Amino acid sequence: MTVLSREAPRLPVPPKPRRTRAQVIGWLVAAVVVAAHVVAWRTTEMSFTALVEGWQGMADFLAEAIPPDLSSEVLGEGLSAAAVTLWIGLLGTTLSIPASLVLALLAARGTAPGRGTYQAARSLLSFLRAVPDVVFALIFVTAVGLGPFPGVLALVCHNVGVMGKLWAESLEDADPGPAQALRSAGAGRIQVAAHALLPTVTPQLVGLLMYRFDVNVRSSLVLGLVGAGGIGFLINQSIQLFQFDEMLTHILIVLVLVVAVDRLSALVRHHLGSST
Repeated sequence: MTVLSREAPRLPVPPKPRRTRAQVIGWLVAAVVVAAHVVAWRTTEMSFTALVEGWQGMADFLAEAIPPDLSSEVLGEGLSAAAVTLWIGLLGTTLSIPASLVLALLAARGTAPGRGTYQAARSLLSFLRAVPDVVFALIFVTAVGLGPFPGVLALVCHNVGVMGKLWAESLEDADPGPAQALRSAGAGRIQVAAHALLPTVTPQLVGLLMYRFDVNVRSSLVLGLVGAGGIGFLINQSIQLFQFDEMLTHILIVLVLVVAVDRLSALVRHHLGSST
């Protein structure tokens, strides 16, 4: 008796997967990113060997800075300058509110009176945001001299650009229901903004304001390095005079100030978030 052998049917061989267009674009982007990092590494002369070889200089620096100078004279001078830094950050934040609010209303699509005004307000905000506050500080130091005043002016100019943009985006993301209801009732743009948009986004605006206050206090420290007053000026002065123990004292005061402002800002934003 013959046994018929049945061969298993051969399954069709699946074709080799082709590289999709997205994969090709992904590999090209990855290659560009890697090439950019290679160029950046060479251009900036990155060298961990030089960092390791410079350990002696860092050790000498730390030996001269530790322990910090905690004398009453240095502490008193540092605390007084830290208070100036805090006031610079405060005024740089609050004095920028009117201009930020006006530009935010002009730069938001729902409240801008026209496309030309919208583009002009956006361009002005972009310019103020693009120029670093340190550059503004150098300009105002040249104009009005050394001291806290040019630091306040620098923060106001830069903060208007940043806060105006953040507030404009908050206005655009607001719930359109109340605004549409007022428009259908014949209300104008100012009435819609005052009675519908602003009350809706006030918690977000205040939260962003507190965030910028936190940032501006940190920025006012850097502005002091270019002559705009505050404890940053004392840190720069201590470095130039090679008084590294006093420098460390001022840095510790800055640390306490920054942590306190950060906690205050976080508490206010948390309270606003929980109340909405």
